Amino acid sequence: MCADPEVMRHFPYVLTREESEAQVGRFVRHWDERGFGLWAVEEKASGAFIGFVGLQYNEEWSEGEHKTEVGWRLDRACWNRGLATEGTRASLGYGFEVLELERVISFTVPENAVSRRVMEKCGLVQRGETRWRGLDHVWYAIDRREWEAAEN
Repeated sequence: MCADPEVMRHFPYVLTREESEAQVGRFVRHWDERGFGLWAVEEKASGAFIGFVGLQYNEEWSEGEHKTEVGWRLDRACWNRGLATEGTRASLGYGFEVLELERVISFTVPENAVSRRVMEKCGLVQRGETRWRGLDHVWYAIDRREWEAAEN
């Protein structure tokens, strides 16, 4: 999935198998260190791995004190099925209801209209623009009170 240029078009580069394995190692360490992280997404019908979605703490994030991001990446064959939106909503619910976070952020490059639409459908609101890891980004956030108001 991370070697597919179309999947990775809004990232700096595609990943080699070794880089993907290192990334999975970082995801596992995040779970060990924080007690939460990204979930593997499996297709119900086949049980095949089709991506990941969940929450990740970004120590390097410089736009405020809230550093827990909701993020996702799905295999191209599974796009346009609402899975990113479904997973993002589940991740936000977990973040606010179980982890008791006050705010969850999400960010992407400005031209990634599809991810921005997922954020907006899930109630995140654009809060600013920044430069992060050498790229321009737009960033979105939703606060716990906004989540609770939308859920009631």
